[in-house]
Amino acid sequence: MKKTHIIGLILIAVAIGIIMITTADVSTYVGFDEAESISQQDPSQKVHVVGTLKKDAAGKIMGLNYNPALDANRLEFLVQDSLGRENQVVFAGPKPQDLEKSEKIVLVGSMHSDKVFYCDKINLKCPSKYQEGKISADSSASVAAKN
Repeated sequence: MKKTHIIGLILIAVAIGIIMITTADVSTYVGFDEAESISQQDPSQKVHVVGTLKKDAAGKIMGLNYNPALDANRLEFLVQDSLGRENQVVFAGPKPQDLEKSEKIVLVGSMHSDKVFYCDKINLKCPSKYQEGKISADSSASVAAKN
């Protein structure tokens, strides 16, 4: 075999390895029911759950348990998934800044045998971030004039 053929085969093997590694951690969007069944088959499998925070009439998050004096990296709250199931969620990290303002929430993690969803990452979908607003020419001109 020529050296170029050997180098070509090595490059192909490396490319296949990179593809296998990057696709191994791909997860899907599911509800809590499906997250529970996936965790029974493979406890290490990560999934994305989309839902809304469970709030009372005053807009306060129900089931919120966060005490930074005791443990700043433990946040517990209730989430209702897109299929209507409510579930307790535990996040091993500090409370996200605009958690109360979020309209939808995307949780990345897995369900454990105690039927609690443990998430590693929280993505907030805040309504103010996506509202359409018009910028007038006067306000943008005054900003440009100040700079």
